[in-house]
Amino acid sequence: MQEAKYIYFCSIMSKNKTTNQLWKVLGTGFGVAVTLGGTVGTGILRKPGPIADQLVNPYLIVGLWILVATYALLGISTVLELSLSIPKAGAWYGYAERAFGRYIGFLVGISSWLGTITALAFGSYTFSEYVGILFPYFEHQENYVAVGTLALLWFFHQLGVVMAGKSQEWLSGIKALALLGFIILCFAFGSGGMWHEPSASPRGLPLWSGIMTALLSIFYAFDGWHTAAYFTEENADPVKSMPKSMYIGVISVALIYLFINISILYVLPLEDVRHSKLAAADAITWLFGASTGKWITAFLAISIFGILNTQVMFAPRVLYSMSRDGLFWKKASEVNSLGSPSFATHLTVGMSCLLLLMGKNLNERLSDIATFFFVASYISGFSSLIRLRQTEPQLHRPYQAWAYPYVPSLLLFISVLFLMGTLIQNPTSGIYVLLFIAGTYVLFRSLFQSNKSDF
Repeated sequence: MQEAKYIYFCSIMSKNKTTNQLWKVLGTGFGVAVTLGGTVGTGILRKPGPIADQLVNPYLIVGLWILVATYALLGISTVLELSLSIPKAGAWYGYAERAFGRYIGFLVGISSWLGTITALAFGSYTFSEYVGILFPYFEHQENYVAVGTLALLWFFHQLGVVMAGKSQEWLSGIKALALLGFIILCFAFGSGGMWHEPSASPRGLPLWSGIMTALLSIFYAFDGWHTAAYFTEENADPVKSMPKSMYIGVISVALIYLFINISILYVLPLEDVRHSKLAAADAITWLFGASTGKWITAFLAISIFGILNTQVMFAPRVLYSMSRDGLFWKKASEVNSLGSPSFATHLTVGMSCLLLLMGKNLNERLSDIATFFFVASYISGFSSLIRLRQTEPQLHRPYQAWAYPYVPSLLLFISVLFLMGTLIQNPTSGIYVLLFIAGTYVLFRSLFQSNKSDF
C-alpha cells in the first residue's frame, strides 16, 4: 500500500514539473477538516453574550442559530453545483468569471483575496494578543509575534499540499475535541442557567432590531462554510467526496454551535451572560474557578491558529487561478515541486505582514470593509448559478442545487439583506467600497482587459 502511494506521488511530481498544475491529492477528510478549520473560530465563544443581551430568551437564541445553519446547509447545495461543474481553484472567482465575464471575475477574485489577507493580518494580531496573555514575556510585542506566526505558516506551506492538508486535519481534530470536552463539562457540572430562569424577549422594534443584530453576528460566525470549494481542483475524486465532506463539515459545525450555545446558557444565569465578553471562558470560570480561564484562552489561540492555517492555504489558490486566466501576474501561477502555489503564497503572507506593520487601527477598518466583500462573494456565487443555468443549460452538472430556482433565489435574497445589514452597521464602509470598485475597474482596463495579460 505504501509503495503504491509512493509511486502515485512520484507520478504527480513528474506531471507537475511539466504542466505546473496543482496536485489532485485531497479527499473527504481534508474537506471536513477545512470546513471546520475555516468556520469555527472565536465568534462562537464571544457572541453568546451580546446575543443574549439583545434577545434574552434562550429558545429564540437557539432558533436563530438553527436558521443560519439552514442557510449554510442550503448554500452547500448551490456551491456544490458550481464547484463540480466548474472545478477550478479559487471558488467564487471562477464562478463569477465564467458567468459574468472577466471584469466581474477580477473584481470578485481580487476582493476575495484582499479580504482574506486583511483577515489574516487581523487574525494573527489577535492570536498574538492571546499569546501575550498566556506567556507574559511576549506581552506588548504583538506585531513581532504576529509577523513571526505568519512567517512560520509561510514556511510550513512551502513543504507542500500533502503536509498542509494533514496539518489542517490535525488542527481541526484538536479543535473539535476541545469543543466537545467543553460541551460535556458544561452539561455535567452546570445547573440550568438561563434555561431555568423566566425570560421575556423585548417586543416591537427592539425585538426586530435585536434579531437583526443577532443574525448578523451568527451569519459571520458561520462564514467559512464554503471553504472546501477553494480546493475542488485538488480533490482526487471531487464528484464522490465533495458532497460528503461539505455536508458533514457544515452539519458538524452547526451541531457544535448549537450545543455550545445550549451549554453556555445551561451554566450561566442571564445577568452573567448579558455582560459577558467571552461567555465560554466565563462559563468555565463559573464552574471551576478563575484559574481555569486560561484554558479557554489557550483554546482561542489554537482556534485562531487553525483559521490562519486555512487562510494561508486557500487565499493563494485565488491568485493562482486568476493568474492562469491572465487576470493577475503570471508568476502567481507557479506551483512548486511539492504541489503548493508558492509565489502566490509569498504574496499572500507578505501583504498580510505589510498590513500588520501599518497598525491595528487600519486593520480594523479594513476588516469592516472585508466583511462587506465576503458577503458580496455569496451574492456573486448564487447569482452565477442562476446566470449559468440560463446561458449554459448544457453545461455538465454532476450535482444540481436543491429546488432550483427557488433555493438559489431565496439564498440570493437573504444574502442581499445581510449585505444591506453590513452597510447599515458600518455606513462609512460604503464610501471605501465604491472607491475600491472604481480602482479595480481602472486597473482592469489598463492591465487585464485583453484576453491574456503579460503582467
